[in-house]
Amino acid sequence: MAETSRVGEGLRAYRLIAAMWIRSTMTYRTSFAITALGNLLVTGLDFVTILLMFSQVGSLGGWTLPEVAFLYGLSVTAFGIADLLLGSTDALGSRIRDGSFDTLLVRPAPVLAQVGADRFALRRLGRITQGVLVLGYALGRADVDWTVPKVLLVPVMLVSGSAIFCAVFVAGAAFQFLAQDAAEVQNAFTYGGTTLLQYPPAVFGKDLVRGVTFVLPLAFVNWLPASYVLDRPYPLDLPPWTAFAPPLVAVACCVLAGLAWRAGLRSYRSTGS
Repeated sequence: MAETSRVGEGLRAYRLIAAMWIRSTMTYRTSFAITALGNLLVTGLDFVTILLMFSQVGSLGGWTLPEVAFLYGLSVTAFGIADLLLGSTDALGSRIRDGSFDTLLVRPAPVLAQVGADRFALRRLGRITQGVLVLGYALGRADVDWTVPKVLLVPVMLVSGSAIFCAVFVAGAAFQFLAQDAAEVQNAFTYGGTTLLQYPPAVFGKDLVRGVTFVLPLAFVNWLPASYVLDRPYPLDLPPWTAFAPPLVAVACCVLAGLAWRAGLRSYRSTGS
């Protein structure tokens, strides 16, 4: 009950802080519209790169353009949701260095909720919108023999993938308690991870695919479940049931990230400034 109460308190604090930043953002609606549009266009350049590749080749690692677009849409949308919710955690290192993190400790709200909702950037909706558009294109063009499990698996992938990326953000923030200038390390696994997942696993070496499957399980965001939906060979010849494992993997990642956050927070020592 106590754990449930803390989670509820954290969600309430997050909602209040995020709402405050949203009201601040919407004070300047034109500026918000321009930055959101700019975010959509800039992130869209990644897919333009893929389109340019397919203007020269018919397939990439044996995957057609709609199939790669399916991977891309899933990855970008799931990451965009996580980035919207917890993207501010990458600034934790700078807060620790300048001593402003101490102010969060004395406020009557869970620290993770404060860090995650700090400077809530509604402009990041541009990335989500772009990912959804590409995903819609892929769903309309990919040659898929749709069944009930495949239809249900698409929203499950988005929710589970978002949770996995959220866990990576939290774990990266926990690491910054030890290495206070580690924002770029965190970005390598978050922004770098979503870029990696935009391409089929067949174009990467097996050692990298193993790492992304068994060490940092980003493969469960889209590679494995998408292989089931598209009737593609599973990476590393994994069994078919792994396509339905993303929810379990997401829960495990969130639990481990939460433990890492608590350990990092306990190890924190004030700057004294």
